[in-house]
Amino acid sequence: MEAIIRPSSDLRNHYSEISKECHENRTPVIITVNGRGDTAVLGLQDYYQMKSELELLRALAEAEEDVINDRVAPIQDTFNDIRNSLLERRTDEV
Repeated sequence: MEAIIRPSSDLRNHYSEISKECHENRTPVIITVNGRGDTAVLGLQDYYQMKSELELLRALAEAEEDVINDRVAPIQDTFNDIRNSLLERRTDEV
């Protein structure tokens, strides 16, 4: 996806065009100040998707590091720990 480059004056004078480009074509817009990139504008849906993907990639990187450093446990032990934790919460609520 190729970004569109627009001067900062367009953000003020042509906001609706920029917004439409971001939402309808899902294209980011780079806003420049004095000819240099300053700000990236993208639709809110794309922002949330990018944020979620970044969080997932971070979690996967942490998991991969755990495997490399042998910080793993058998899956059955993990399920048992979760089950016990849920049962303890249930008895605390009663």
